[in-house]
Amino acid sequence: MKKIINILFAFILVISSGYSQTSQKAKSYLDQVSKTLSSYKNVSIDFTYTSHNTASQDISQKGHIDIQKDLYVLDFMGIKKIYDGKKIYTISTEDEEVTVSNLNKDKADGILPSDMLTFFKEGFSYQWDITATVKGKKIQYIKLIPTDKNSGIKDILLGIEDATKNIFSQVQTGKDGSKMVLSVNSFETNQTLSKNHFTFTASKYPNYYINTID
Repeated sequence: MKKIINILFAFILVISSGYSQTSQKAKSYLDQVSKTLSSYKNVSIDFTYTSHNTASQDISQKGHIDIQKDLYVLDFMGIKKIYDGKKIYTISTEDEEVTVSNLNKDKADGILPSDMLTFFKEGFSYQWDITATVKGKKIQYIKLIPTDKNSGIKDILLGIEDATKNIFSQVQTGKDGSKMVLSVNSFETNQTLSKNHFTFTASKYPNYYINTID
């Protein structure tokens, strides 16, 4: 379960983990997206995550994430993750356990929201793709292709709502035929959040085991 959460978290935040200078048109467009996202005080997203695997049954779950600079609160599949700028708190309702850890950039949950604004790292080439109308919205798609030939990812199709330059969807296709689809159900910005919104409060979990691993 926790492994799925970490994969999903990376999938949400690394909306684009890097691109090479293959398409100037796509680069300019993603510059606009990056500028728009960085202008918000905070972002609240309701999403649906669907995993298609030829070897197993499809998984489809809804979740929610609040982001303010590098702080975040993620709720998904009975797991809540809070990053307060210093520590990551992984709260499992099923296990009644809170795992406290340091941020580790080498792990999936070490990715920060600001990383999704870094569109120009190495790792992908990108292509200008189709424009389509989805749910009455004009969506521009950009395809990302890993430059690492040994990558298990075939490509990532990133959908951008053209009018707002907000993220609309992301489809990651594996070379094994698997797919991970992230669909944004609502994208709210500049919400009124309490000053303790991104703070872990132990008193809310009186019977939980606190497991501090580092």
